[in-house]
Amino acid sequence: MFTGIVTAIGTIAAAEQRGDLRLRITAPLDPARIDIGASIACSGVCLTVVERGGEPGAAWFDVDLSGETVSRTVPGMWNAGAQLNLEPSLRLGDELGGHIVTGHVDSVGEVVKVAQSGDSWQVAIRARAEMAPFIAEKGSITVNGVSLTVNDVRDRTDGACDFLLNIIPHTAAVTTLGALAVGDRVNLEIDVLARYLKRMQSLAAMR
Repeated sequence: MFTGIVTAIGTIAAAEQRGDLRLRITAPLDPARIDIGASIACSGVCLTVVERGGEPGAAWFDVDLSGETVSRTVPGMWNAGAQLNLEPSLRLGDELGGHIVTGHVDSVGEVVKVAQSGDSWQVAIRARAEMAPFIAEKGSITVNGVSLTVNDVRDRTDGACDFLLNIIPHTAAVTTLGALAVGDRVNLEIDVLARYLKRMQSLAAMR
């Protein structure tokens, strides 16, 4: 379980296609605090550490990605040189600073607008029709592993929707979201509460 509060930006140092895809990710972390078998959210995807090393402030860790994981996430995001938002899993007693995040990507969205607003940036993302019912104004959503609040939602005639986010300077600086541009695709995870409410609504309609 995660909260969508990114603790570091990592870089894919190597990507090797074996039976699955093996990645080596470098990050300004302490390898002594990275356990073998631990879960780390990598741009919103929960992955398991299989090897680790390095030194404090210059750690590396290896993860394996199945074909299913690669197919459900942003194409090309697992190439060598790509940067990833990193968040270790919650420990008992940790502050819940964002919202409950599982690290399971529901869909891929597309950035359709980036505009400066004061010191912040307004980013609009288009979500597919199957995602639209789960996105609500002032609700939470995870974008590339970052917990964000939806400021506005505009439904489209094709069933999809465009939702608006506000990226403050701090978030832009400590995550990869500051580099988003129109046409970029992002990993989306809906709020777990929205998932359950949609299920309850569906069951009620059947009665």
